[in-house]
Amino acid sequence: MKLAGKTALVTGGSRGIGRACVWALAKEGAKVAFTYNSNTEAAESLVKELELDQHEAIAIQANAADGEKATELIDSLIEKWEKLDILVNNAGIIRDGLLMQMSEENWLDVVNTNLNSIYYYCHAAIRSMISARSGRIINISSVAGRYGNPGQTNYAATKGGIDGFTRCLAYEVGRRGITVNSIAPGFIATDMTEAIRNAAEKEIKKQIAMRRLGQPEDIANAVTFLASDDAAYITGQVLTIDGGLTLGSGM
Repeated sequence: MKLAGKTALVTGGSRGIGRACVWALAKEGAKVAFTYNSNTEAAESLVKELELDQHEAIAIQANAADGEKATELIDSLIEKWEKLDILVNNAGIIRDGLLMQMSEENWLDVVNTNLNSIYYYCHAAIRSMISARSGRIINISSVAGRYGNPGQTNYAATKGGIDGFTRCLAYEVGRRGITVNSIAPGFIATDMTEAIRNAAEKEIKKQIAMRRLGQPEDIANAVTFLASDDAAYITGQVLTIDGGLTLGSGM
């Protein structure tokens, strides 16, 4: 129970990596709130499962790209719990397509959800953490932010931006006892990657040193580590978790 007495917020927490993070944080003793965009059924189901396992959990409907909502919900959580110890920025979408065919809408949707949301939630949470002289911020980026993928200029731009944001914010708040780190997953078996996996899973596995896709729990385990006191001297880092996908000449 490394996180007993801690409070946490996970954005995009109703499924995939976010859901695994919510469970992992709760199992380590944290009270966990999570946001979801539209899948109320999945969110309510997760809360019920957590409560049956004797964990405290709160589901909050919120569009990650809504800055006013980010401030409102973080303020309400701090009022309820008196603090926010851990922020996991996980919410993200893909709108893949070659740049010459990419609409401005698809560009902006990805930028607003994946990158601007990091600003909104960190900006809303950081003052409380500074006052407490303690906090853990963990941003979920992607190996695409460093190595790129054709058809993902929008997605890769946001993930690369997250890593740069992470390093800068870590430098700003380190003296206040706050750590800020990124996790860059490779191919993880989630709903978001289902279409790619259905088309080319065998070929993808051949590119991965461990010859298997990652699971959401592989990322969640790293999140709980970075959120714990065991990682108190780790900040400004981008932790790649890809089973060896990006070894050698890259993706």
